[in-house]
Amino acid sequence: MAKEAGMRGAGVDGEAEPISDTARRALERDLAELRAERQKVAATLGDADEAGDSADQADELQRADDLTALDDRIAELETRLRQSALAGPPRTDVVGVGSTATVRFGDDSTQAIQIGEVAEELDETLVTADSPLGRALLGHRVGETVAYATPRGQDTATVLTIGG
Repeated sequence: MAKEAGMRGAGVDGEAEPISDTARRALERDLAELRAERQKVAATLGDADEAGDSADQADELQRADDLTALDDRIAELETRLRQSALAGPPRTDVVGVGSTATVRFGDDSTQAIQIGEVAEELDETLVTADSPLGRALLGHRVGETVAYATPRGQDTATVLTIGG
């Protein structure tokens, strides 16, 4: 499953936020995995009329708790996917969640990055909206330069382009 980096879903003003195609695919993949896991856990729940020892009962209660947690996470992902569909495509005039922006860093290197909610472990072009770079870029337009903290100290990034 993709690493969760905070399920935002709604912006500061309560409006649903768009998500990138990459993030949508990651959420859909997570949702499918959670549904499959839920089916497996549900299949292990026994008949409530069966008598068993206290260890069996404790195990049954744990699986019921696991099922509740899975149901909650499934509902959260379904809600986020619905919200993103209502939000429409990412804006192209300002960096926001779901945007793809080309930025020039302080060392003059350039890179296209996506601002998302969830980051794939192996996707170096995806930064989360709550990361230092992601937070710095949110709300900025082409031509604007932002400063952000890195493990090596402060750095800058200038927004060159914004796409959806």
